[in-house]
Amino acid sequence: MDCRIESTETHRNKCAACFRQFNKLEHLVEHMRISYHSVHEPTCGICRKHCRSFESLREHLIGPLPKQECRDIFAYRGCKFCLKVFDSPNSRRIHQEKCQHSGTNAVQLLTLNFCYMIKICAGIIGRFSNLGLRDNLAISGAARGPQVVALACKMVGGGSDGSLDLCGRVCLTDEHENIIFHSYVKPPIPVTNYRYETTGIRPEYLRDAMPMRQVQRRIQDFLCNGEPMWTIRARGGRARIVVGHGLDHDLECLQIEYRTEKIRDTAKYPPLMKTSKLSNSLKYDIQVGIQDPYDDCVATMRLYMRMRSQVHRTQDYPLVSDPQNRNNFASWRQSDLERMTPEQMLEISRSDYYCWCLDSFYP
Repeated sequence: MDCRIESTETHRNKCAACFRQFNKLEHLVEHMRISYHSVHEPTCGICRKHCRSFESLREHLIGPLPKQECRDIFAYRGCKFCLKVFDSPNSRRIHQEKCQHSGTNAVQLLTLNFCYMIKICAGIIGRFSNLGLRDNLAISGAARGPQVVALACKMVGGGSDGSLDLCGRVCLTDEHENIIFHSYVKPPIPVTNYRYETTGIRPEYLRDAMPMRQVQRRIQDFLCNGEPMWTIRARGGRARIVVGHGLDHDLECLQIEYRTEKIRDTAKYPPLMKTSKLSNSLKYDIQVGIQDPYDDCVATMRLYMRMRSQVHRTQDYPLVSDPQNRNNFASWRQSDLERMTPEQMLEISRSDYYCWCLDSFYP
């Protein structure tokens, strides 16, 4: 009898998102207060467990220590590329053939923030980007021109030991992988290490290149798209969303200031970050040899488009930072929260990061 009571109480103290169990209900409330579980977290299509990242979800399904039941079903009906689960093996087979060859899958869905750039096959277009420089930067109206662009730089070295990063080449692409701007950049100080093995940049390429100040001004004006910096807001407006990996570093080297609300950095996006020390199930190829910034733009844009295309349940106020959610787990509501079921607490829990799927609803 006592065992049954304890089992029921333990089940009541089980998180409805990550399934973690607690001895006391107040511990579950505190867990929900600091975990920020939400509909935007990667979720197992079998047991509905919420994971903090796609890497954690992959570990849950096919890692060294997966959940046995989920692993067995996933092996039969799951797509190993996007981790979706289908009704039948035939549905999985049809989907997986498309998913395997889709452009969005050329970069693996899972990335590590400390070794990201994946070797992709950009095809003929990627090779064309090396043949000539392009400049299609233009300020457009709200309904014209690309509203999401990818940016990538290649750095040469400055300073006495060549360790100071200086932008030597920059590329901007649109959502359809068309080149908007692709140019060599003449740094403001002498280059002491061209890092040819990875950049492919020779001294003669930068001799008559566009000065960095001019590149900085033109790219910043293009991103703001005629909207004053201080009026740029997270949703709406004419300013463009910029996608990249390690954008803080790229923008700093270009001496560009831009609003955080319009930056989509794959190195900082929680669902794409490493959250587990176990990473044996991750398979990726690190880009080696001479690296083209166009390939980097394609990789990050495809990854962004996949994240943006996810379908999550819509909520009027999806972020924990929204004023309407300020008191959802306030300490003065402790008694009310302890009377809730785990499912009810999950219902009022909100995300602590901006999910990129929201860009589809709030362009």
